[in-house]
Amino acid sequence: MKRIAIAVACALLASSQVQGPNAQAHSSATGAEPSSQASSADWAVYHGNPHGTHYSTLDQINTKNVKRLRVAWTFETGDGAPTNDMEGDTIVVKGRMYFASPKGRIFSLNAATGTQNWVYDPAEGAPVSGNGRLRGVCYWADGTDERILFTSRNRLMAVDANTGKLIESFGDTGKVDLSQDLGRDPRSVSVNVNSPGVIYKDLIILGSTGATPGHIRAYDVRTGKLRWIFHTIPHPGEFGYDTWPKDAWKTANGANAWSGLSLDPERGIVYLPLASAGMGFKDFYGADREGNTLFGTSLVALDANTGKRLWHHQFVEHDVWDRDPPTPPTLVTVRRDGRDIPAVAQIMKYGFVWVFDRVTGENLFPVQEVSVFPSTIPGEKLATRQTLPAAPEPFARQRLTEETLTQRTPAANAAVRAHLATLSNRGRFDPPSLEGTVIFPGLDGGGEYGGAAWDPETGILYINSNEQAYILQLRAQVKKTSGEASAAEIYNASCAGCHGVDRKGNPPSFPALLGLTKRMASQQIAQMIAHGSGRMPGFEGSLSKTQIDGLTTYISDDNSKPATTTDNASANVDYVFQGYTKFLDPDGYPAVSTPWGTLNALNLNTGRYVWQIPFGDYPELNDPTTGSENYGGGIVTKGGIFFIAATVYDNKVRAFDKLTGKLLWEDTMPTSSIATPSTYAVNGKQYFAVSSGGGKNPKLKVGGGIIAYALP
Repeated sequence: MKRIAIAVACALLASSQVQGPNAQAHSSATGAEPSSQASSADWAVYHGNPHGTHYSTLDQINTKNVKRLRVAWTFETGDGAPTNDMEGDTIVVKGRMYFASPKGRIFSLNAATGTQNWVYDPAEGAPVSGNGRLRGVCYWADGTDERILFTSRNRLMAVDANTGKLIESFGDTGKVDLSQDLGRDPRSVSVNVNSPGVIYKDLIILGSTGATPGHIRAYDVRTGKLRWIFHTIPHPGEFGYDTWPKDAWKTANGANAWSGLSLDPERGIVYLPLASAGMGFKDFYGADREGNTLFGTSLVALDANTGKRLWHHQFVEHDVWDRDPPTPPTLVTVRRDGRDIPAVAQIMKYGFVWVFDRVTGENLFPVQEVSVFPSTIPGEKLATRQTLPAAPEPFARQRLTEETLTQRTPAANAAVRAHLATLSNRGRFDPPSLEGTVIFPGLDGGGEYGGAAWDPETGILYINSNEQAYILQLRAQVKKTSGEASAAEIYNASCAGCHGVDRKGNPPSFPALLGLTKRMASQQIAQMIAHGSGRMPGFEGSLSKTQIDGLTTYISDDNSKPATTTDNASANVDYVFQGYTKFLDPDGYPAVSTPWGTLNALNLNTGRYVWQIPFGDYPELNDPTTGSENYGGGIVTKGGIFFIAATVYDNKVRAFDKLTGKLLWEDTMPTSSIATPSTYAVNGKQYFAVSSGGGKNPKLKVGGGIIAYALP
């Protein structure tokens, strides 16, 4: 596949899934009535509509006039913080906009003016710290009963959509504790929910992340009562139980739907993109979870009424590469032999697109088997073969070679060439190692959480992609019982995977812990270790108070010595992940050749790319063809436009001709946007809105704002 660049995909959804059984549809101000695969005047669901197509029937803004777009209004939450990304999408219902700020406050605005209607603070005024990310909220209505449902750490909450007041008849005074009903001691799990659920009839169905099993649960939207649960780590007697060690269901974590869900409301099917069967360093080391570990790294279709499994496809068996499906799948229609097939398209971190029959799970494109390289880690038993689509071609490069290393400068090339020579680099499915293994595309894709956008008019799927390699490295550590483990050993096992053995972290995603006492008191550090914060799980259930106090002391002292490692391959050795390490040149740019980010337009009817272009740039390099890291998806409209922000370093939002990839308009925002935009209409006027919160780039300021554009 020719590597030029792409037009990408991924945004938000909206429409019929939000209505209660007796609600009246909100009529469109312009364009066709909303459906499950398209939004119109409202953008009422995360990613635009239940099918997650990021498609709108609005066409007031079109290819002929888009260059006239101007800022209509701006709004700033004041919640920008270096450790809190603003990844959340806005939804719009009946002229009201709803979204979560970087610190988790829920806002309602007048979508035509940006004037605040109300704000609700789940923290009730308490300071919010830690690396948090909330990607959206849910709207439900039944007559005059209108609700916004959202999550705050381990709580599912409901507020009145008109007033922002907590609905105290929901759950326990407006809150449901998501640590409950998992079949575990609630003190032993740490539950977070980053992405909004989906609403089906009177149910809200959602996944989770954190140090917890990733079971999918459905709650009554009126009462907060649990209606059904699907065990993603199967219990005895359930399908897939025999793919795990006998008692793994009691202690294993992971196999979660951290990126969200998609819904076919007409057929009553909910689709779960499930992550790998491990959390923390267990993402990359699986000797204690021998087997294929269903439903890790899978797409699962459930009956939305009951939670019963209808079909599944496991993308990677016994995943030690963290090859999660990074976004909710897109429900599409594929034209084959003169007939329309309802289908589901799943983009992947590793740069492929899987396409299945939505009802049966049958692959709609050919599949190939590929070999897996053996692991050099004692005790690690990998599947010997994996499957990949034989078509369509991948949208991201699959192999890092000396020829595809950076050509930015001769010095940069020489440095990364020397580094590459020290690493294992055998190709796809080369497992983590002690010396370090190249994984390309990297742990942030390929595809990422923003997802793909699909145009029902043309059958084109738009995908934005990262082109960056990572290094997977493990280290050996002597196992000890929890009572014997030192603070340094606990840190290595539980914290170093994100913050690094040297505690330098990987800012801004994983902050450095050196100098932490200049920012936080010891009591605050201990509380964060116990209860977690943002993406960080709490350890109150797995560590004693003495251990938490010891870990607090260890982290607070910048001169604390790390735990010793060992080269002894005895049975008493565990292997711990060294941290999320990007493969960069000495100046901090990707070690691979450009483009470093792309947009791809893929015709799902033919399996061929219509266009591919570089996406994003580094302003200091004065080269618009480099591409750059990008997060958050795009949206596509009947007006012929593909809108997207996403690029981390240039702070731009862009509009492309959806048929050709030609750039039609762009604007530079105060900070970058790493969320998917929305488009909607109020009183017949179309708006295009995007968050402007920064994140992912530690060199630039962060914010917590929304910018809405419209024609003058």
